Amino acid sequence: MAELGEHLSDGRIDADEYADRAAAAYSARTGDELDVLFVDLPRVGALEQPAPGPDAPYGRDPRTGIPYSDRFKVLAGVLQLVLPFGAGRFYTGHYGIAVAQLLLSLVGIGVLWAFIDGIMILAGHPTTDPHGRPLRP
Repeated sequence: MAELGEHLSDGRIDADEYADRAAAAYSARTGDELDVLFVDLPRVGALEQPAPGPDAPYGRDPRTGIPYSDRFKVLAGVLQLVLPFGAGRFYTGHYGIAVAQLLLSLVGIGVLWAFIDGIMILAGHPTTDPHGRPLRP
């Protein structure tokens, strides 16, 4: 909404178009639905993001500008699916969740939990490393 307000104040969109896009933004459920609203407009936040550098050697998340982790999202998800006892969570550095999945895998429920967790990681659930950086795509 803040970006839409910036575009309205800069004169790139008029009040009616702002109202239409604001209604669409409030009804959006995913980031892709929000991205459609800015196809014909420059992204305000994207223009202000710093380039990758020493503080972001693996690049930055284009939506948030947060530096990417050194760990891969796909690898974490595949580890969760192939070794469903917390291996993907050990890889991402979430040791508490990994140990819980490992211990619960002895009674079976941890395997199901780890499998669903792997699907969630691969499906786009925002997964981070222990430092709060998003995993690399």
